[in-house]
Amino acid sequence: MRPGKRLFVGVRISVAASNALAGCAETLARRARDAGVDLRWVAPINYHATLAFLGWTGVEAIGPVCDALAAAIAGEARTTFRTTRLGAFPSLDHASVLWAGIEDGAALTRLARSIGAAMAGLGFPVERSPFHPHVTIARVRTPRAIREIVLPMAEQMFGDTRIDAVTLFESETKSSGSVYREVQKIAFDRAIRTPSEPSKRQTDALERGTPDREPDDSLTDDGWPRGQGPTE
Repeated sequence: MRPGKRLFVGVRISVAASNALAGCAETLARRARDAGVDLRWVAPINYHATLAFLGWTGVEAIGPVCDALAAAIAGEARTTFRTTRLGAFPSLDHASVLWAGIEDGAALTRLARSIGAAMAGLGFPVERSPFHPHVTIARVRTPRAIREIVLPMAEQMFGDTRIDAVTLFESETKSSGSVYREVQKIAFDRAIRTPSEPSKRQTDALERGTPDREPDDSLTDDGWPRGQGPTE
């Protein structure tokens, strides 16, 4: 397999929102144990909102990806969003992923649209499903109803996050859960980068460094089928 990384673009939520969400998760975990529901909880340090899932990407394409991200978000203003309310994919009655929703997400939607167009220009698949900003907090090992576990806490507000950058993350799946590493953080006011070898690097980006054996990118970093978004 040629060297590469499983990548996505996202933003971390604030420490205050993470702490509030982690406290809620502790209570939910107790309720889940009492109900005999097996949930895998996301570590609070990993709480984030995904803007674009790229999947397996050859290392030679990472430079062009960063260039395109910088161009896509150049000139964006700082923005604030609120993490609030709980839901599940595909539903609370047959859940595989538990998430916290995001309000005031118009700026995130605009960012996701710009980034998606930029990544499509490099040969990445175009996301067809509507963008629903959210923060994944747990995954259900075997899909099942969690409505009674979640509903008493479903309307909580967890806090605001102010962002002035997006981050390119590497996602590595381990038996203990996903590990996220920052590959590059790109600020809104960062100057647009100009690739030193535009035609060669563009070709590399389009190829995406396809490995000898294609990894499974049918699931996003959030754990649900690619091309499908959350519902309540």
